[in-house]
Amino acid sequence: MQEETAQSAIDTFISAFNASEDSYVTSLLSQALTPDVILWGPLGRSEGIEAVERFVLDIRRHPAGAGTMIRCSGVDMPDEWARYQWVFTLPDGGPRLAGTDVVHLRRNLIDQIIVFAGDIKPSP
Repeated sequence: MQEETAQSAIDTFISAFNASEDSYVTSLLSQALTPDVILWGPLGRSEGIEAVERFVLDIRRHPAGAGTMIRCSGVDMPDEWARYQWVFTLPDGGPRLAGTDVVHLRRNLIDQIIVFAGDIKPSP
């Protein structure tokens, strides 16, 4: 039951990347995230739905065109933390980026997102 709730919030968050129009992004994020959400992303730490919205819109406005973000794994959730893998593919099938996100849930909404983009290099 808890994993289903997390999966719903995660899938709604991911759907913001794939919204048919930019105007739908805020609504989708508001359904998945707490107002005080913290995003630990490639460019550092930011707070609030507005900050996550800027992050999503920047990705949606990629110079090669709007790509597609999908969750490509199940949701693993020990207690209030969950993780999942994702893939972002450009419209021309060009370079794709994959990663793992770790999210924390509070009252069925995501209140922290930690983005790990790319593969971890093997140890020497």
